[in-house]
Amino acid sequence: MTGDTMPQPTIALSMPRLGLYGGAEGFGWRLAETLAACGHRVSFLCARAEGRLPGGVTPVEFGRPPLGRAVKNLWFAWAVENHLRKQAYDVVIGLGRTWNQDILRVGGGPQDIFNRLTLAAHGEGMCRLGKRLRRTLSPSAAVIRWMEARQFDTPANPAQRVVCVSHLVRDWLLEAHPALDPAQVSVVYNRPDLSRFAPLDPQRRAELRSGLGLADGDTVVCTAGTNFALKGVGTLIRALALLPNNFSIAVAGGRHPDAWIALARSLGVESRVRFAGKVDDMPGFYGAADIFALPTYYDACSNAVLEALACGLPAISSSRNGSAVFVDPKLILPDPGDAETLARLIRDAAATTTSPQDRPPFHWPDDQPNGLNPYIDMVEELIRKKRGRP
Repeated sequence: MTGDTMPQPTIALSMPRLGLYGGAEGFGWRLAETLAACGHRVSFLCARAEGRLPGGVTPVEFGRPPLGRAVKNLWFAWAVENHLRKQAYDVVIGLGRTWNQDILRVGGGPQDIFNRLTLAAHGEGMCRLGKRLRRTLSPSAAVIRWMEARQFDTPANPAQRVVCVSHLVRDWLLEAHPALDPAQVSVVYNRPDLSRFAPLDPQRRAELRSGLGLADGDTVVCTAGTNFALKGVGTLIRALALLPNNFSIAVAGGRHPDAWIALARSLGVESRVRFAGKVDDMPGFYGAADIFALPTYYDACSNAVLEALACGLPAISSSRNGSAVFVDPKLILPDPGDAETLARLIRDAAATTTSPQDRPPFHWPDDQPNGLNPYIDMVEELIRKKRGRP
């Protein structure tokens, strides 16, 4: 090596799955590709890689034993730790439950707080009691608590930078781990791709709505998520039963909607509820709708809310969602199980909705760190420090 020539920086990201499907996975995929585009040599430590790989990124696949979730979690954390003992990197970024990273992105709240806030999503009486018992006795839950305690053990990880996806997650994290130094925990919000998620032109919107058989007076309330119970789809269907017949619901994502179809049937609104399954054209899904609603029992920072806002929709969210800070305060639902209040908020949103072409473009607040750039800056800073450069 001569002069100021320095070897190409090496970066490792770790997450059980490398792929584009899923909010956390999509973030990891994009961050890895962006770091590679910045000229770094990037490895992605994962159990498996699926689909198209990010450009310039080398996957390091460990596999996972065909056993329960508890063993899989432990196996992956051990595999990453073992790999890092043998292979040195300039910067290590953890995107899951692993240890010994320089930067840890926390995409969800602590296990105990998650359990407490989401219990009401699982019915009442014996159903709720059964869920509580299963969680209490679950080996996986015990393992996650132990892994979490080790992950946020400040004396064991004094230099680790913890980055939460919302201020709500930061609050939850500091509540559950009071020994964690608040100065060590920062916030960087998710950011939608504003070149992809934007209001549709009137002609495209009219084409989509015509294809769905919608008339001018129809009001479509859309939502998105994989876990229907957690996302409050039941509350949304109960709210629909309190709304006029020109209101309908469209649900993207999820699996096995039979129980929710049965709920809609019991309330006499089955014909007004459409489960779309996995949707490839999410901008079109939002663009054909009039309102977005997410009465979620728990969301660290819902990407769907941000995407819907970027598409020009008025968005309703429960207060248990980290991205609710970007929602009109008048459209925040305090109790995710309150169908009557949700119905009122939907009416309010419908009354103030303007035509798509008149909706203002979504502008990200200047005072909220967001997207990939803060992570790129952190990586560059760490590389300079480790290499003794100013």
